[in-house]
Amino acid sequence: MEIRELRAFVAVAEEGGMSAAARRLHVSQSALSQTIQSLERQLGAQLLVRDYAGARPTDTGKALLEEARALLDHHDRALAAITGTAVTAAQLRIGVPLEFPPDVLPAALAQLATAHPSTRVEVRHSSSAAQLGALRERELDLALLRYRPADLALDAVLAVTESMGVIIAAGRSAEIAGPGGVQLHKLSSLTWIGFPRSDGPPWHDQVTAILRGHGIDTPSSHDEGPVTSEVKLAAVGTGRAFALAPPTWAQPLPDGIRWQPLVGDPIVRRTWAVWHADSRRRDLAVLVAALDATSD
Repeated sequence: MEIRELRAFVAVAEEGGMSAAARRLHVSQSALSQTIQSLERQLGAQLLVRDYAGARPTDTGKALLEEARALLDHHDRALAAITGTAVTAAQLRIGVPLEFPPDVLPAALAQLATAHPSTRVEVRHSSSAAQLGALRERELDLALLRYRPADLALDAVLAVTESMGVIIAAGRSAEIAGPGGVQLHKLSSLTWIGFPRSDGPPWHDQVTAILRGHGIDTPSSHDEGPVTSEVKLAAVGTGRAFALAPPTWAQPLPDGIRWQPLVGDPIVRRTWAVWHADSRRRDLAVLVAALDATSD
């Protein structure tokens, strides 16, 4: 048995359900369920009774719960003694952009929860520019940005690399898509539904330069304000526009709209984990290391 498995079991038993425990541990409900099932297989016993009301420990589960709490308490006290830090609640403030891959942050936070169970995480969704401003004001401890700032006071690791595709109307997809996807220049007759330059100037400039190099016009109206997913889908549905989207686009696509890869991966979106270079926080270091590992 691993510490993370015991911590997951204790969380489910104490919260009385998978969804509440998943929120507590900052992991997905499916990942948590798999962890519990693995633990039950290892022990050869059912630990939880699951029904419409949630989850509660069996007699075997109750016995394990008592021992697991004692073991986790001893583990946390030993870790605190070795590292010289007190087991007190600390807050880690993280900025996250829209359309961030849904599986990356929960996996990294699960590692953080195992190593530093007392750290409370606050996630704030905002643009790269807003995050960078908050980070410099030390209102964030970690920012996930679409570009790496040229600032010696900040350090960074590459967290995610995504080859961008497009969402287009099904009719347009049938006309221009080949076996490997869509060639970018074949979108020149369509309008790009983009994002405001103020959200992240370096990333916006990179995208617009690539699009213009393939004969695609980039309207200056993108500076007027944010473009929601609903607006993108509505515009794409007319058959006269397209939007860039990663393979992990979280929102289900309505009938009549298709996602297609771009041939040759001409547009690659990178997300950087950025923090103050003078930080000495161990919990932040664990989270950064976990994010760094996802980009390998």
